[in-house]
Amino acid sequence: MNQERRDKIAEMLERQHTIKNTELMERFGISIETVRRDLAYLEEQGFLERVYGGAVRKRFMNAEPGYTNREKENSSEKLMIAHEAEKLIHQNDTVFFDLGTTVLSLARNIDSGKDITAFTNSLRTAIVLSEKGCDVIIPGGQLRAGEFAVSGSLAESGMQQFNIDKAIIGVAGITESGITDFVLKEASLRRQVIKNARKVIALADFSKFGVRAMCNVCPLADIDVLITDEKAPSDMLKEFEKKGIKIIVANL
Repeated sequence: MNQERRDKIAEMLERQHTIKNTELMERFGISIETVRRDLAYLEEQGFLERVYGGAVRKRFMNAEPGYTNREKENSSEKLMIAHEAEKLIHQNDTVFFDLGTTVLSLARNIDSGKDITAFTNSLRTAIVLSEKGCDVIIPGGQLRAGEFAVSGSLAESGMQQFNIDKAIIGVAGITESGITDFVLKEASLRRQVIKNARKVIALADFSKFGVRAMCNVCPLADIDVLITDEKAPSDMLKEFEKKGIKIIVANL
């Protein structure tokens, strides 16, 4: 009986990424002590990480999902996040647009009337922003097939020349330790951009919480604003706020 319930909890986390103690108590008719034992067991198996009031799915990943799959996944949440991020970009801003599907969604929703200078290492994003009438600057570098993004020493040296108002950073994974990514060269470019930006804005839908990808990008202290959706674990967001990060939760 215990194992069957724990398997169902694991299935719930696979779908939802986060779960609350009260939800499990109501769903299975069990006490808080039983919930804690079940979550402790699943944590020992490496499946989740317990947080105050519940748990988040724990994933350590060294391979990035395919672009097409990522673009379809959580598209409504990404769109809501994009709308909130667009409000933070103002006339005459200089803005770095990171690669990634959430940042691309933002580019598609930029007001065409905004006169901004856009830097990006994503060719997909560059095309969208150019069609919006933005001045677009692409650093040199090595092109990654499939992702259509440039990175490497040439891209980093190119971005070293510029100070920018805002850096819009995509997130592969976010935990209390900071932001992580899958590709070493792209993580290094992000660090260079963050260093030269006046304000750093990270975009992360709920599925990115509790994920620790292979490459460290930056600690949470480097992030000024985090925009997410209402499915993100509230307890983690409260801890991030304590660290001085402004949290914006997008909703319908």
